[in-house]
Amino acid sequence: MKHLVLGGVRSGKSQFAERWIAAQRDQVVYIATSQVWDEGMAERVAKHQSYRPTHWCTIEEPIQLAQTINSAVNEHPEAGIIVECCSLWMTNLLCAENEAQFKAECEALFETLQSVESPIVLVSAEVGLGIMPMNALARRFGDEIGGLNQRLAACCDQVTLVTAGLPMALKS
Repeated sequence: MKHLVLGGVRSGKSQFAERWIAAQRDQVVYIATSQVWDEGMAERVAKHQSYRPTHWCTIEEPIQLAQTINSAVNEHPEAGIIVECCSLWMTNLLCAENEAQFKAECEALFETLQSVESPIVLVSAEVGLGIMPMNALARRFGDEIGGLNQRLAACCDQVTLVTAGLPMALKS
């Protein structure tokens, strides 16, 4: 079962995804894609860490998401997997400024998702509801995350939009 959870900043999407994966399996591998660049991000990461059960396995990987998912499945075959989050992973790829790597990592993710049998929940930001960004990188991010979310939704069994802490099933 593959489940995509979308939502805006502080929408409750992460907590919803964590509850969903915990209901699927006792063992969980939490793949964290964020990088800590400033104090504000450090606080966000610490807050997310405080929500997680201590027995969950956490793997921090900002770029090689497909490879990390494959390793997690091989090393923890009984576990469910949560990816937190695809939009930060996309940011990491865009900031790396390596177009070939960007395309290769995205395609590798979709190939991996086709073969994964373990329950997996992917968290991603829904950014298409706001105004058009002023700078080129922000516009590119909006375009790329919109395309990524559409492709993820197509390959997932379930898609949930979380707003104000309330989940709305988009695909089930």
